[in-house]
Amino acid sequence: MGTRADLAAELFGTVGRFRRQVRRSAGPAIGTGLPESQAELLRLIGRRPGISVREAATELGLAPNTASTLVSRLCADGLLDRTVDPDDRRVGRLALTESSQRIADESRAARRAALAAALDRLDADAIDHLTEGLAVLATLTELLREEVS
Repeated sequence: MGTRADLAAELFGTVGRFRRQVRRSAGPAIGTGLPESQAELLRLIGRRPGISVREAATELGLAPNTASTLVSRLCADGLLDRTVDPDDRRVGRLALTESSQRIADESRAARRAALAAALDRLDADAIDHLTEGLAVLATLTELLREEVS
């Protein structure tokens, strides 16, 4: 492969192409037509209903005020509900609206089906390598998170 810079460039390219292709293979998804930052926030909330604004910001690597701005926009557009945590009124809890949740569930199922079909075409060695690679990606993610903290 070459240098670590080459590896970094290849990693960005491969992960980006992978994410885009999974979305394309699954068809229209939640957030279609929205800026990627808003769509990414909706996807996170779809996976973790009840997440706080602060937790969502941390998970996505956003400044809290940026996450708050995104939440306000999505609430105004009727895609997101923000409620006050009953145990701590300073905390806002997030959930998709009913229509957004339905779209999220459908798009998640379509993405998983598309990916499962492709995974079924890999042999056992490739699955083992992929599993090992995912562990390395998880470690890289944690190292990057530590650098930001």
